[in-house]
Amino acid sequence: MYHEHYGLVRSPFEMTPDPAFLYLGDAHREGLATLVYGVRARKGFVLLTGEVGTGKTTLLHALLSQLDRETLSAFIFNPKLEPLDFFRMMFDEFGIERECKSKAEYLLTLNHFLIERLEHDLATLLIVDEAQNLSAEMLEEIRLLSNLETPSSKLIQIMLVGQPELWEMLSRPELRQLRQRIVLRHRLCPFDARECADYVEERLRLAGYTGKGLFKKKALEEIHRATGGIPRLINIVCDGALLLGFGRDLQILGPDAVREVAADLELAPDSDAANAATDSEEPTRSESKQGGLRSWLRSRHTGRV
Repeated sequence: MYHEHYGLVRSPFEMTPDPAFLYLGDAHREGLATLVYGVRARKGFVLLTGEVGTGKTTLLHALLSQLDRETLSAFIFNPKLEPLDFFRMMFDEFGIERECKSKAEYLLTLNHFLIERLEHDLATLLIVDEAQNLSAEMLEEIRLLSNLETPSSKLIQIMLVGQPELWEMLSRPELRQLRQRIVLRHRLCPFDARECADYVEERLRLAGYTGKGLFKKKALEEIHRATGGIPRLINIVCDGALLLGFGRDLQILGPDAVREVAADLELAPDSDAANAATDSEEPTRSESKQGGLRSWLRSRHTGRV
């Protein structure tokens, strides 16, 4: 919608985890190194946690792009499954075509499959996303998969990915055996102010922007304040600010535009935007435009667009 206005060749703040727009802050770079090491060194269980929107899925896509082609991975993103359905989905992801009717059949088939891969020195990775939604029963089933091993090596590498409450779940006494098997753990943190500014400017550059400072320095500071440095929220706020600027024929965006968008998303009190309007560098919007933009931004925030 606003590409031509800003001289962009593509949208800089889409919600999909596009590897072409990968930006790694310090915590993300450390996290990626931890994940890659865990798989290549065949450490067994690895845990990745982070708040909603901090970039866990993006990091997983970056991990998969760094692994060699022979590493076979299964990505389970809907863990609210019964054990047999979980095994069926895992077999489908691994390309194991044999029909199994019981858990015992699944485990025997999987064990044979993994041993064959190990004989050819091939790594096998199981990633379970949104693992905080797993039941205690399903977590125990996944723990039992780690029993598939030889005296010298784990047959399968397992990566549990989820929100911080996943670690709290693993603190339960009945899950202590699983907790003790986690060899590597990393928690993703939001961007600090510097990383937030670098993230915004890097995504604009990758989208084809060749100007200088589309967002003013104060606007970048306001983006970090409003979003807490969470990448998903940064994308939503920046996308909304670009749309607002397009609607008002602005080439440079100041902090007032960011405050206005953040207020519409209820990321900041409406009073912030109202108070800032007294020294605003942008024209005041009409009531009809205000309602339309607010509805559009909120639909983006809730994923209804």
